[in-house]
This record gives sequence, C-alpha cells and structure tokens, in this order.
Amino acid sequence: MNNADLEQRIGEHAKTFEAKRNERKGTRRFTNADDAHLRPSRWWFASSAFPMIAGTLGPVASAFSICALVRPWRQYLPPGTEITAAPFMDDPVWLLVVNAIQLAMAIVSNIFLLLNMTRRVRFSIAQPVTIVGWYISAICLMSLAASGAGPLVPKDVPYDEWVWSQAFFYGIWAAILYFVVSTLMLITIYGAWKGHYAKDFNLTSSQRTLMLQTIMFLMYLLLGALVFSKTEGWSYLDAVYWADVTLFTVGFGDLSTDSPAGRALLFPYALVGVISLGLVIGSIRSLALERGQRKLDARFVEKKRRKKLKKLEQEGAAKMLKPIHGAEKRVNTNDMSGDFLTEYQRREQEFVLMRQIQEEASRRNRWVALSISLTVWLILWLVGAVIFLACEAPYQSGWGYYDAFYFVFVSFTTIGYGDRTPISNAGRSFFVFWSLLTLPTMTVLISNAGDTVIKFIRDSTITLGNITIMPGDRGFQADFKEVLRSMSCGLLFKEEFPTTAPGFLGETNQTYGTDTEAGLSHHTHTLLPDQHEDDEPGGFKSPSNDREDIGNGNGLLGPQSELRPRTSYTGSAAGRSSQEVPSGGHAMQRRMTHRPKALTRTSSNHIIPTRLPATREGYHFALIKEIARVTGHMKQHTTKKYSFAEWAWFLALMGEDEGSSETHRAVHNDNFSEKTHLTDQNQERVKWSWVGKRSPLMGSQDEPEWVLERLTHKLSEELEEVKRRAELGAFERQ
Repeated sequence: MNNADLEQRIGEHAKTFEAKRNERKGTRRFTNADDAHLRPSRWWFASSAFPMIAGTLGPVASAFSICALVRPWRQYLPPGTEITAAPFMDDPVWLLVVNAIQLAMAIVSNIFLLLNMTRRVRFSIAQPVTIVGWYISAICLMSLAASGAGPLVPKDVPYDEWVWSQAFFYGIWAAILYFVVSTLMLITIYGAWKGHYAKDFNLTSSQRTLMLQTIMFLMYLLLGALVFSKTEGWSYLDAVYWADVTLFTVGFGDLSTDSPAGRALLFPYALVGVISLGLVIGSIRSLALERGQRKLDARFVEKKRRKKLKKLEQEGAAKMLKPIHGAEKRVNTNDMSGDFLTEYQRREQEFVLMRQIQEEASRRNRWVALSISLTVWLILWLVGAVIFLACEAPYQSGWGYYDAFYFVFVSFTTIGYGDRTPISNAGRSFFVFWSLLTLPTMTVLISNAGDTVIKFIRDSTITLGNITIMPGDRGFQADFKEVLRSMSCGLLFKEEFPTTAPGFLGETNQTYGTDTEAGLSHHTHTLLPDQHEDDEPGGFKSPSNDREDIGNGNGLLGPQSELRPRTSYTGSAAGRSSQEVPSGGHAMQRRMTHRPKALTRTSSNHIIPTRLPATREGYHFALIKEIARVTGHMKQHTTKKYSFAEWAWFLALMGEDEGSSETHRAVHNDNFSEKTHLTDQNQERVKWSWVGKRSPLMGSQDEPEWVLERLTHKLSEELEEVKRRAELGAFERQ
C-alpha cells in the first residue's frame, strides 16, 4: 500500500508518545519517595499526633462532662457522717442549664472532628466548629467551677458540713481536657494555614481505629456503671469508679458486687471490658511501629547524617564521598597492599557508612523514646502521689507522701492490694482521670523498654561472648576495641571506616560491604564461579566446573560493575534493524562487565545475577520475578534491609549502574544539602549519593516499598514501550 503520509504519521505518533512518557517521568525515580526527613518533626506532631490525641481525649472529656451533669455538685456532710452516705444538695437551675449547654457543644465538636477525619466534612468547616465548641465547653466548666467561690456556696449550711461531690471534680478534669485538645487543634490549623502540610488529617487506619475503640470503651464503661449502680445501690459516680477499677484489672476490693444479679452480670461485663481494653492497648502498641514513628526515625537519621558528614569533612576524610571518574585512580588507604579503589568499591563504602548512620540514629532514637516515656511515667507517679495525698489526707488519718507514693505504684502496675484506696470524692474522680492517662503511658513505656533495655541486654551478651569464648566475624581485636569505644563514649579508639576485617588480631586484608559492617544480620558471599554468556538463553550464565579466584587480590568480594551497550534489538515493527534503546536508562542494552566472575547469594538463599538478561523478554521476566520477591519481603514481620549487592542488582534493573560515576555525585558542602542535577541528554538521570539527602535509604519508606515502587514503575514503562512498538507496527501495516 502506497501511503504518502505514513512515515509522517508514524513519526508524529512516536513523538506524541515520547512527550507523554517524558512528562510522566519525574526526578524522583531514583531518589527517595518523600521528604519526611527534611521536615521538622514538630510539624509531624501538628499534622498527625495532635489530631489523634484530640480525637482520643475529646471523647474522654465528654464522658467526664456527662459525669459532671448527672449528679449535683454539692453534698451535705455533718460531722460523723460517712462520705459515701452523704446526701446531695440540689443545684441551681442556671448551673444545670450552663452544664447542659457545654455538654451539647462538646458532643457537636466531637462529631464534627470525627466527620472531618473520615472526610465527610471539609477541614475549613469542621475545625472551627470543633475548636470553638471545645473552648466554649472549657470556659463554661471553668466558670461554673469558679462560681464555687461565691454563688455555689450554701448560705444556710456551715462551711465544715458540706463538700464538693465527684461531679464537681469531673467538671474540672473535663475543663482541663477540653482546653488541652482545643489548643492542640488550634496548632494543627495554624500549621495548615502556614502551608506546612495539607489541610487534611494524615491519620492512618490504626489511629482512627484507636479513636473509635476509645469511644466504644468509654460508652461501655459508663453504661455498665449505670447498670451496676441500680443492682448494687451505689451512686452513679461510685459505680463509674468501680467500673474503672474493674476493667483496668486493679481490683482494690473497696467496692464489690454483693447481689446475685450483680455477680451474674459481672462475668460478661468484666470479660468483654478486659478484651476491649486489650484491643485499645494493642492499637496503642501498633502506633509505635507505624509510619508516623518511621517519619520521626527518618528525621533522626537526617540529623545524624549531617553531623557525620561534617565530622568527615573536619577529619579530612570526605574525599571518599567524591565519585571516581573515568581512568582516575584513588589509592585504597585502608588496604595495606596499596591497591586502587574502583567506583563500585567507593559506592560500597558510602553504603556501609550510611548503614552506620542509620544504626547510630536508630539506637539514639530508641533511647530518647525510652527516656521520654520514662520521664512521663515518673511525672504521673510522683505528681500523682502529691495530688492523691492532698485529696485523701483530710479524710484518712495516717496518709503521708510515702503512703500516696506506694498507692500510686501499686495502682500503676495494676497490683491493687487494696490496703490503700481513695475514699474522697476528689480522690476517686481523679483516679478515673489519672488511670486513663497511665494506660497509654505504661503501654508505650513497656514497648520502648522492649526495644532498648531488652535489646541492650541481648547485644551485651553477644558482645561478651565475642571477646571471650565465641569470637565474632570481625575478630577479637575489633570486638574488643568496639567494647572499649562504647564504654568510653567514643573517647578511646575513635570509630574508623571501614571497620577491621576478620582475624584474631585484625591482620587480614580489609573487606568492604559485608552485611555485618552494614549493620545487617546476614552476609552476602561468593557462590558460583565464572559462567559464559551464551550458556543459557536470556544472558544468565550457568555454573562452570572450573573455579577461578574471586576478587582482585586485595580481599575485595564486592562486585565492580559497569553498564555498557550489549545486544542489538531488531525493530521488526519498523521493518528495519536498529540499535533500539529500552525506556528508562538503557537497562536492557547494558551489562555489568567488571563485577567478579561469580554470582552472589543472600542469607535467604537467593542468587543475585551478575548480568542483565540479553533479551527484552528475559528482562521483563527478571523484573516480574524481583517484584514478586520484594512483595514477599513487605509481608515479613521485621523490616527487610538489603545488602549492597542486592541494591546494586535492583538499581541495575532500573537502569542505574553502581560501577559508573555517570549518575553519582559528592555531597555538597553547603550544609551538606544535595541538589538534583539532570543531564541534557537524559532528563531522568538523577545524580545522587548514598549518604545524600536524596538517598534511597533516607525518608520514611521501608526499603522493600522503595524498591517495589520503582521496579513496578520500570515494568510499566517497558510494557508501554512494547505497546508503542505494536501500535507503530499497526500503522506500518496500514
């Protein structure tokens, strides 16, 4: 068929396709997926933590508002009368009206907050309603409490013959909570107005689940208290105190069910309540491991990275961060043989350095988290003892600070002997308020202790074995120096990079890139000898019976790589042979030629190929295979960390080459910020460093997430390329 404009139409179609494809590609392809490590952690608290706290404590404040409304605020207590039997004194009408208004406003505020968090109401509408409503509730309750100095004082009753009821104190606790949560939400709105984050809540499903579970648990506690107050003849607020002591498994025994109906109802009520409380504790525990915590960890890593790089610059060791170009040779000062480094080996050193930074930042973060949670725990313990002493001393003789200190500890740990219990209205109401604060504090403290103290004991045991009867892989000298360096806080045997190689006295050659140095729990080791390119289809090499020495004589096991043009593809759709370049960095036409002539195997028995497939079909199969493997890593309980050999293979599949300095760069000295630079020939080629702020090891994404996202994107590009070729072929056949 003679079609004069066929070639023109094909060219226009190809240009349109390429323009759209280039428009979709961004500079983030080989950089980290988010900027969490570059954002101050205070704005993460404002955008995520503060709304979650407000959404959890807001319903608690409303529950206290209900307790402040259901009973009068004053009780008649003549001398010799038990406080539990003191009759109530009627409240004035204005107090009931104001109290009801503040409760209605608080409930409306909670509803709008939840609707906004579930994206049913816009941020600009819901947040003003929530904040104004909570502030009105706080002001109303504070005004009512302040009226206790005048209008609420009984005129015809002596001052020492009446007391404030539990409802009065519940109003005070509710006012405090309303003011706190409304202030937190005001800070959230301020951050959104300044543009530090989107005008929306960045809450995860676990955070929303915790809020819902808290609301359900409080409703269950209040309704249960209502039922048991009827069956046991208690006042409602005493029943609330009993339900709180029961569901928190403290079990003082000062109030207990005596009627057959009450004991029969206790079985299902306590069982369901304890299970519900366990769900709340589980949600709090999971929040400590979520993305929000990873964002804070990323910020710690960024701070540690800057500090480490400045230290290297001051010590004159920053040269290792500069790429090795072309025929440039750089002496390997860590190797006694005086051999030269390749760019692949230098990048491996960068990778190990970044792993060290991550480990040090993670260790510091764990101990900081433990210190904060322990400090809050001590404050609740010590300050709580002071408040309980002030509440109980007028009603219980013999109560000193040590008794209150003892009571708080027994309650905190849910031991609950019952030899010391609160009997005052202020003490019982404060116990309910205080116990709801101690639950998350105790949960977080136990979680942080498990991540720090227990890990420290385990690591110390392993270290002791390494320098005594079970020498480690690094050798006795390296392990002993590490112990002395840690005990002296870095004053002795300052940290070197890389660390000493295996050997009793460290006299063997230096080894780079082992997973032990990188802070990993497994090793990457040489497995198979050289293989010929044509032994198997697709460019993968089959094992050979003739083994060869691996490395270059200086103990280096890490591969040296370089991507170069390889197989020519025939453009059958165009009816001609051509050197066609696959999309995204020449991945299929290049190969790694200077790696050791061997494959490597990870601890999971996975073989890492040394060459890319020779055919497009084989390349696609390799992408799919690695996507499936990385998907499996995302399902693991512990976060997967890849070795440098694995990262080199993943990056090669994406079109990057760890052995070539084409896309590598040194970290800038301007506050060690790393700017993205693109070449004129390829607008998607991003230069980056393993220790730069755009490193794949930075940000809040887990490594499997990062790799999976890029491999999936690469496979999509390849399939789009196949589709484009098919469409061009269809045009030619017309």
